[in-house]
Amino acid sequence: MNTPNTEALAQRNRELAILNRIAEALNRSVQLDEALQAALALVAELFTMRTGWVWLMRDDTPYLAATFNLPPALADHPRKMEGCCYCLDTYAAGDLEGAANINVVRCTRLSGLVDGTDGLRYHASIPLYAHGRKLGVFNVASSDWRELSADDLRLLHTVGDLLSMAVERAQLFEQSTTLGAVEERNRLAREIHDTLAQSLTAVLLQLETADTLLERQSEPQRVRERLRRAIDLTRSSVDEVRRSVLDLRAAPLEGRSLPEAIQVLLDDTRHHAQLHVQFTASGAAQPLPIRLEAGLFRIVQEVLNNVRQHAQAQMVTVEYTATPEQVTLVIEDDGRGFDPTQLREGRFGIVGLNERARLIGGQLHLQSNPGAGTRVTVAVPIDSVVK
Repeated sequence: MNTPNTEALAQRNRELAILNRIAEALNRSVQLDEALQAALALVAELFTMRTGWVWLMRDDTPYLAATFNLPPALADHPRKMEGCCYCLDTYAAGDLEGAANINVVRCTRLSGLVDGTDGLRYHASIPLYAHGRKLGVFNVASSDWRELSADDLRLLHTVGDLLSMAVERAQLFEQSTTLGAVEERNRLAREIHDTLAQSLTAVLLQLETADTLLERQSEPQRVRERLRRAIDLTRSSVDEVRRSVLDLRAAPLEGRSLPEAIQVLLDDTRHHAQLHVQFTASGAAQPLPIRLEAGLFRIVQEVLNNVRQHAQAQMVTVEYTATPEQVTLVIEDDGRGFDPTQLREGRFGIVGLNERARLIGGQLHLQSNPGAGTRVTVAVPIDSVVK
């Protein structure tokens, strides 16, 4: 027969075992989203929770960094997870100390929601700090919530410390990676400059020789040979520059987030094409892999070029939605439209758009009818992108 002491010891051993698994999960990957997802699942197991989510701060703006088993009312409507709420406001004010029980009266995301919440009415919020610097907030929730005991709060606080260390480590790794990327781009820029200078010198030499041969009225064949050599060198140089530029593919976003870069594209479209534009962004603070940002930027750029050149539209709208699981872009115009089944091969860059979406692990869906405008939807799962 178990005594209270043996039961407490067994519970303590279980908690320590799960804490150890959480620490292992957080240390297993420098990719923060993977680490947070694993930790959320283990915390749910530890506290018999149904769901959880993590807010992180980016330039003092919170974004949804990870979720676990969100109820449909929240998972199917990402905008409900946008903006501030009671726990974030309290955290920003510096009042959210330790771990806090937050009930439905104060939870502005759950308040007023009944259908699709799977009975969730309460959650606990755990602040994340690193050396006094605000990192974010970690929330766990359950439908049969009770106020947490002092031991539960202590344990959650320990989990919060583990998460804080993992977040800080991932951010330091990201900073070092960004610095390395900048150095690599500078190196490539120097290589382009040096290669291009050498190639142009060689081309110039061939053209000058051809010019001298013409002045001497030499045989046409000798002149043609020099010109052909100059052409070959030029083609080789162009290919080399293109290869190098591909490695600098994120340059158009330099200093901007993807939503900011899209806004610049739309402002340019409005100015040069006299179009009305509208842009909405959900999850704009969510950081994305550089490769994904660059690919999506190019897709938006190409679609907007098609609108300007072919659509004869008056209005174009872009909707951007980023969650921890997926990024979605919807670009729609009110132009003349077309029948997608009757397009000549390659028309409107459809082949290129599909290829760009495929390269970043996404899917592109196009809807259009003559006289009814065009709608392009791109959806990319975050875990499909190699970071």
